[in-house]
Amino acid sequence: MDNTTWVVNHTGRSDFDLVGLFSQYKYPALLCVIVFVVFLMALSGNIILILVIYCDAHLHNPMYFFITQLSFMDVMYISVTVPKMLMDQVLGVNKISAPECGMQMFLYLTLGGSEVFLLAAMAYDRYVAICHPLLYPILMNHRVCLLLVSSSWFLGSLDGFTLTPVTMTFPFCRSREIHHFFCEVPAVMKLSCSDTSLYETLMYLCCVLMLLIPVTVISSSYSFILFTIHRMNSAEGQKKAFATCSSHMTVVILFYGASVYTYMLPTSYHTPEKDMIVSFLYTILTPVLNPLIYSLRNKDVTRALKRMLNVKSFGTAKETAKVSLLISRVDDVNTDEKIGEQPTLNSHSDYGAEQTEDITLLIST
Repeated sequence: MDNTTWVVNHTGRSDFDLVGLFSQYKYPALLCVIVFVVFLMALSGNIILILVIYCDAHLHNPMYFFITQLSFMDVMYISVTVPKMLMDQVLGVNKISAPECGMQMFLYLTLGGSEVFLLAAMAYDRYVAICHPLLYPILMNHRVCLLLVSSSWFLGSLDGFTLTPVTMTFPFCRSREIHHFFCEVPAVMKLSCSDTSLYETLMYLCCVLMLLIPVTVISSSYSFILFTIHRMNSAEGQKKAFATCSSHMTVVILFYGASVYTYMLPTSYHTPEKDMIVSFLYTILTPVLNPLIYSLRNKDVTRALKRMLNVKSFGTAKETAKVSLLISRVDDVNTDEKIGEQPTLNSHSDYGAEQTEDITLLIST
């Protein structure tokens, strides 16, 4: 049988079999429930974070604009892989067609690449805010923010458009079983019967370039930030700056570390089990951690969430007494007006209006 016949016979099948994450564990049903709960937490956490930032005017600044983009990417990112994985486990079907596999591959490459560059843009934003606070409104105006986000999406889509067509056009003449829970490039490449060494080298160089620029931006930004924090005289300012930056660095280490392992380490370091665990970290766990990191550790977001839910913080006794006094004065003014104290009618009305405005301001805070 010549090579052409071999390829035709063995690539005629358009379906792949996803071995999946659940087949590796003794209690797949329990793991399925855990993944489903994590998926719901990721969706709800990121959507709530987006709504809080959108609804609260105090959070309409570049840092939170980038966070909403990150949350939006995470919602899409986890939705590309997890629903298919859960449905396969529930229905007992583990097949995925070649077009579906290609689409899944393109989406996760695009979203993953976009997030890599977005994290670099967020690091630059923190650098400008901490190191050049007076120039921050100019250097990070709305047009610059839109440009950075658009560039992140564009560069991420280049990754998807470059790797997906090449990967899916290789002849797959070996087993159709993908030892993974989604169509990741290295897992799919193992099924090819042709020599993929040149493509793997090019993919490695592509990933190095994609990671080199963001890592350079992030490392440079945080080097200047640490130097600036060290020179701060205010202990409170140091604490706030360090808390903001440490949250971002946690996300960066998780996401970049998993990406380096998947695409830059030699194949001798990889096993299907390790690959699935690492992929679980950056496709499922990271989208859950992002809203927790950027909300629970951020007082502005927690206060905005309380305002959105109409949960008022407990005021001091002094503020409560002041509100009661102002209300009683307004009531006295209204009583005087009813009795007919005409000489002071205008002054009382103006005074009552001012006090009502003060009450509204106090209650809103």
